[in-house]
Amino acid sequence: MATRRILVIAGSDSSGGAGLEADQKVIAAHGCYAMTSTTALTAQNTQGVRGIHETPSEFVKKQIDACIEDVGVDVVKTGMLASAATIEVVADALSRHHVAVSVVDPVMVSTSGAQLLPEAAVKTLCGSLLPLTTILTPNLPEAKLLLRTAGVAFKEEPENVQDVIDIAKAIQQLGPTYVLLKGGHLPLTKDRLTSKKEADRDIVLNVLCGNGKILLMESKYIVTKNTHGTGCSLASAIACNLASGMDMEQAVKLANRYVEAGIKLSKDIGKGSGPINHFHSTYSLPFAPGGFIEYLLERDDVREPWKEHTEHVFVQQMAQGTLPLAIFKHYLIQDYLFLIHFSRANALAAYKAKTLEDISRSAKTVMHIQEELKLHLEYCKEFGIDKEEVERNEESQDTFDVAHRYVLDIGQSEDWLALQVALLPCLIGYGMIAKRLYNDPNTTREGNIYWKWIETYVADDYTEATVNGSELVEKHAVRQSASRIDELAQIFIHATKMEAGFWDMGVAGA
Repeated sequence: MATRRILVIAGSDSSGGAGLEADQKVIAAHGCYAMTSTTALTAQNTQGVRGIHETPSEFVKKQIDACIEDVGVDVVKTGMLASAATIEVVADALSRHHVAVSVVDPVMVSTSGAQLLPEAAVKTLCGSLLPLTTILTPNLPEAKLLLRTAGVAFKEEPENVQDVIDIAKAIQQLGPTYVLLKGGHLPLTKDRLTSKKEADRDIVLNVLCGNGKILLMESKYIVTKNTHGTGCSLASAIACNLASGMDMEQAVKLANRYVEAGIKLSKDIGKGSGPINHFHSTYSLPFAPGGFIEYLLERDDVREPWKEHTEHVFVQQMAQGTLPLAIFKHYLIQDYLFLIHFSRANALAAYKAKTLEDISRSAKTVMHIQEELKLHLEYCKEFGIDKEEVERNEESQDTFDVAHRYVLDIGQSEDWLALQVALLPCLIGYGMIAKRLYNDPNTTREGNIYWKWIETYVADDYTEATVNGSELVEKHAVRQSASRIDELAQIFIHATKMEAGFWDMGVAGA
């Protein structure tokens, strides 16, 4: 693979948590090559900025030209630009050097509240640089300042998700191809409304706007003081991902995951707002801690089988209430029998586990399945199927038989983690299907005899079981080699195809 070259044009942070110092750490962690053009020196630490010494714009220009004319560049990332003159220099350089991809973090105010960009320079930023920008990454205070400067009307105090989306759209109209509006300054409640007090903070929402699309990216609000340099780090991670050939959505999603993990795995440094952990993923695995399942679902060889499983015609007909009842009855009986084998597989996982904690978690899953089987039988009664009729039925000898034998064979021939991965498509698949249908306004609720099935798999007890199983897998995935991760992915793909085959069997079985 060719060296991926990132030129960072930004200020220096003497404490190392933000600015050029953070950028270089992020770029190194992503396996890319960092070059720098220093726009200013700062005297700062985790508690605040004590002074700024601006670099003459003529010298910034020399630094930019020296790097690009020799090494070349794949992506330019900007941070604190310090002055209107420097902004003009950067805009000119992007044009002269025909820079195709640029990530602009419009640094105006530090985390501690210090003014980093004179107000007179903001107008220059809007007029000269934004029209040349591939993606702009403002936080909410920066977005408001940009819109005020441009004379664009907007809702000053957003109250809900739509208000935030409207701000992102308005910013995008100023010229950048994409806008990523960061939500760290505006956490939302569980109901996705602006939180009014700390206890209500539950969701951080980032909004990606561009190419005629809106992408909402939610993450859990993390209570921490270690957020120094998060904006710099996010923009640099996006730059690295774009340099690696990712499309914009994937680049932003993975950058969000990188920063989220960096916050979770940070250590307290300094007396104020400490930095994130930039090197949480400097190993050969292609995902950050806690991101194995997300990585699996994003793999090119997983996407199609996963779509066939989670968007199967069987599922879509349930959502509309149009699935023939005879087909659903056949599915209910076979699903009951499958759950018994699923329970056996989890019991085998408990046997193969090496720690008491893992044994306990697998045992909890078995107990959950036991309760699910009781509910399943109660559900069957509503369709005129009693327990005796369920247990009299034989298992379908095609896909069903192959599916449960595959899982048990993995349990016998492979290690504990392989068995967990083989169980994963069923465990997380039903939950993801039900959540999608539950949140889809096109799903029929009134009079839909299958609505209860959807509610069952978004209920708290099933969500808890999904989280439990997922955490088990995530904990052990980070201990694997890169080659082992590929082997586990193939197991996941095979098991996913078996799940899709189970839907096929339901459609064909009536």
